[in-house]
Amino acid sequence: MNPNLRHETLNTQLCVIGGGLAGSFAALAAARRGTKVVLIQDRPMLGGNASSEIRMWVRGAQGIFNRESGLISELEERNIYGNPTLVHSLFDATLYGMLRENPNIQMLLNCSCADAEMEGTKIKAVTAWQSTTYTWFTVEADIFMDCSGDSILAPLTGAEYRHGRESKAEFGETIARETEDQYTMGMSIILAARETDHPVKFIPPSFASYYPTDESFSGNDVKSAHDQIRNHEVGTSKANLWWVELGGNMDSIHDADKLRDRLLANIYGVWDHIKNHGDHGKENWDLEWVGFLPGKRESRRYIGDVIVTEHDVIAGGHFEDEVAYGGWPLDDHNPYGMEKNPYSNAPSYMIPLKEPYGLPYRSLYSKNIDNLMFAGRNISVTHAALSSCRVMATCALLGQACGTGAAIALKYGCTPRGVYTDHLVELQSAILEDGVFLPHIARKVSAQTLRAKLNISDEEREILFNGVERPRKVAGENGITQKVGDSLTFTFDEAEQIGSLRLRFDPDYSRRSVSDNMKMRVYAMKLHTGKDFVPVRVANTIAKSFAVFADGQEVYCTENNYLSHVTVPLNVTAKEIRIKWLATNGAEDLRLFAADFIT
Repeated sequence: MNPNLRHETLNTQLCVIGGGLAGSFAALAAARRGTKVVLIQDRPMLGGNASSEIRMWVRGAQGIFNRESGLISELEERNIYGNPTLVHSLFDATLYGMLRENPNIQMLLNCSCADAEMEGTKIKAVTAWQSTTYTWFTVEADIFMDCSGDSILAPLTGAEYRHGRESKAEFGETIARETEDQYTMGMSIILAARETDHPVKFIPPSFASYYPTDESFSGNDVKSAHDQIRNHEVGTSKANLWWVELGGNMDSIHDADKLRDRLLANIYGVWDHIKNHGDHGKENWDLEWVGFLPGKRESRRYIGDVIVTEHDVIAGGHFEDEVAYGGWPLDDHNPYGMEKNPYSNAPSYMIPLKEPYGLPYRSLYSKNIDNLMFAGRNISVTHAALSSCRVMATCALLGQACGTGAAIALKYGCTPRGVYTDHLVELQSAILEDGVFLPHIARKVSAQTLRAKLNISDEEREILFNGVERPRKVAGENGITQKVGDSLTFTFDEAEQIGSLRLRFDPDYSRRSVSDNMKMRVYAMKLHTGKDFVPVRVANTIAKSFAVFADGQEVYCTENNYLSHVTVPLNVTAKEIRIKWLATNGAEDLRLFAADFIT
């Protein structure tokens, strides 16, 4: 470091590198449990591939009852409420606000990790360069977490990692090739377009690629299934042109800028094709935005105490240390992307899954570096398994689990591995308490809750306390119906000290009350804007207004709730707690999946 440049040293408990959804939620999960966190992010905003500068759609487990909860659903619900027209910059601001409002988090944006200092098998500090302030930062911490995607701490610390595709002989995976190689899935640049009420001309920039016919996208002279998959029909609920992809046959880290240049030429060429070559019906559509930062799918993957394989994914991932889950199909993208190659021109090889699969805590910490954890697309998995668990909603769950694990490790002064050996039940309980669904683990309701008498039937009581806080096969199961104007009452034999009330409302798994547009029902993010776009709405099944009474005295009331997971601090001594439902966000009744007390 040049002595003429500014240098600051920070000391914290947890240092998170990378501010995508995994890193952001890792930092937030730890901070909400009292951990002091420094988050180093090399971009000016948070969100990674979901941010306004890349705009990839958040995707996760398929199946309406498998959608992810926890911090990722809180982000979406906040964004729906405050940003119903789905402005991209407001999405950035919503995520940024979730972290900024927590005093335990210090964010270093526009800051890139450049070096690490080791003490044996532990990381002592990392050094980062903040380009906006021309300042070097040295961050000392007890635990370091790499959520950078590219696993920057691997080459800096000697942490074991993998890169590329395993051979079929190593794990016997059906997706694997006969021999291992360094190929990965590629990266993509996408565009956003808006429908107008008048014809809009497009003149391509000088560097744009040229695609005179639809067949140009396959390199073949005849129409094929490949062409049909590479759909270039833009619209509110149409394609996001994910297939404008390159680079898996190159070095996705060191060749990133070269690949960006090629991708920019290709994406502008695709829009030129849509506008100027063939009848695509897009005369009135205007190009609104093109990304200059590619969205990356794969690079380095750390090695943990467990390496998750394709077999685990297909079999449901029944790990004893399940802390997150996936459910996107095995979706192995062609490393050549849209480039013609001597092998298959198919853009991706997919294997649908029958059920969501668990992901283990042991895949989230380093095998050989004592205080290194990781979350996102760089966890300990094979290339085949990564083809499923790389999607952002899954990465968000991994980040939340990783941050929770770090907070527990710091609480007991143990290593991340020590959380697995000595505090696993506490980790899983904490994740479930924070609203995350785990497919193979039901949440245990507190003994205090079970002591109370309720003004509902025994059957409803059993459902409310069964620890499964969503439907699994049919709408309405695992929840009870409460009518507006009614009350749910807990009564104890003697007055008890009550900490917090925890509530889980139905977020409308059908998503029909959230959006009239198909794509926004999957996750409320917009790319193209047609005239058919309708602003999103808070799920009508969520309680909008309710009041809490302790021994007849009102101790809490909210008039504008829009979150499906609510924790109400009470801190009262009472014999009776009564919750009166005052209004929903539009539905006739509300559906309640959990109501209980936590300390």
